Amino acid sequence: MKRNVKLCAAAMAAVLAASAVLAGCGSGGKSSDEDVLPELTADRYELDASVPAWTLDKKEETTELTWYVNADWWDTSWGEDTVTKVIKEELNLDVDFIVGDDTKLNTFFAGEEMPDIITIFGADSPIATSAAKWAWSLNDLADKYDPYFYEVASKDTMNWFKLEDGKTYGYPDYSNGSEDYESGMLEANTAFAIRKDIYEDLGEPEMGTPEQFLDVLGQIKEKYPDVIPFGSNSMTDGTGSLGADFQNFLGVPIENEDGTWYDRNLDEDYLAWIRVLNQAYRAGYISDDNFSDDDTNHEDKIKAGRYGCIFMAGTANRSGALQAWRSEHPDAEYIAIDGPQSTLGRAPTLAQTGLSGWMINYITKDCVDPIKAIEIFTYLLSEHGGMLCRFGVEGETYYYDENGKVALMPEVKEMQLNDIDSFKKIYRLSEFIVFGHDRYESLSADGFESVAQMQAWGKGKLKPQFVVENISPDAGSAEARALSAIDTNWSTTLTSLIRAKDDATFDQLVEDHKKFREENDWNSVVAVFNAKMEVNREKLGE
Repeated sequence: MKRNVKLCAAAMAAVLAASAVLAGCGSGGKSSDEDVLPELTADRYELDASVPAWTLDKKEETTELTWYVNADWWDTSWGEDTVTKVIKEELNLDVDFIVGDDTKLNTFFAGEEMPDIITIFGADSPIATSAAKWAWSLNDLADKYDPYFYEVASKDTMNWFKLEDGKTYGYPDYSNGSEDYESGMLEANTAFAIRKDIYEDLGEPEMGTPEQFLDVLGQIKEKYPDVIPFGSNSMTDGTGSLGADFQNFLGVPIENEDGTWYDRNLDEDYLAWIRVLNQAYRAGYISDDNFSDDDTNHEDKIKAGRYGCIFMAGTANRSGALQAWRSEHPDAEYIAIDGPQSTLGRAPTLAQTGLSGWMINYITKDCVDPIKAIEIFTYLLSEHGGMLCRFGVEGETYYYDENGKVALMPEVKEMQLNDIDSFKKIYRLSEFIVFGHDRYESLSADGFESVAQMQAWGKGKLKPQFVVENISPDAGSAEARALSAIDTNWSTTLTSLIRAKDDATFDQLVEDHKKFREENDWNSVVAVFNAKMEVNREKLGE
């Protein structure tokens, strides 16, 4: 899937209007007194837990459902592309997609009739946490209409999304549980990369210690004057790849030994390496552009091979830029190496998407056909639906190569590479992602070669961070406002630390940030972190 789109939409819908949501939940959907699901009649089908209900359903007329997606960029077409054409035929279903932003979403909870299905963002948003007021429980729907749902739904995910009544109402895409991490099918998305020609020219040096790291950057600056020795992701709107991603790379813990929240930003190992980056900056190994370039500028530099080394988060997002450079300079492609290593001997603990996923799907209490709605959920969560949405139809859009990998048909691949707009319109592969999952990416033989080695390097280095998911204070609370100010201060502090003129200035900046936190009720924020971590432990059964 396209992670850059994912991040953009997540930012758009991160904070919902809590007052409107909570006020509207009692008026937009049916009230709790009307929570009675219609009976399943024999003329529809006989319940059979061993097979998905959509294969049994004898309903002859086409079901028409409205589906609201809280994202203006969502493709509202239906039945015109390979993916939705098959869904339409196999489920005897027409979908009228509606799209909008938070303002549009909140109108449904202010009294308008609800769509049949709603897709939102934010597992800890007020709308998500109040779902019992306006959505059907997936447990009740599955028990009554489609018990096969439990065969395709992740137990970890269902437990994660339970509300206080013990039931689950929303199901996300890209939700990775413990089994997904243990399967080895998830790809690493972070890498310390170096240009292969430079790496080989310098004798394939190690860069694990601060001394080795600075020495290699110095050699790059001397031998390759047109190359920027070190770069990282854009820092124009946050910490780029040098915040949590770099902490993960160094294996900084997410919790203390007693299970409480760990202060990663002030970890001694992490700050030691930020000090090394400061030394690199002062020596001219890091350009000032690193702090002002946006994503486009950053990718342009990758396409031109301008960086000697890059610490990258979201390598999949940069596969196109990396491929553009690699195609023109195959001997100078960017490759992953071990790079900076913990001064305390910690191993990397790279992160991937966690249990919370991204887009979260609900069946509302105004749904005209909840039977068909749960059938859709089961269908899209199944391997059949997942393969369809990712690769299309075997023999039509994809085949299995000699290695057992899924490869696109030559004409389909050609269109993907040279006419992406037509590719999306005709096939819609990897675009219908409301129930997408990362596991399908590992089946593909058609990934960009530019990141294959980086993903291989990351094998065995992924570690889930479930316990610290969604632990930020609730939107609108005093603690949320405090955390927002503290996070903003940390972003500017991190940039200033790397650009500090001397060690004394570096030390003072750290102290100033500590003081700022204290002045902004930091202890209350940490108390929220710890309380929510305890809730997460209960969900995880720890």
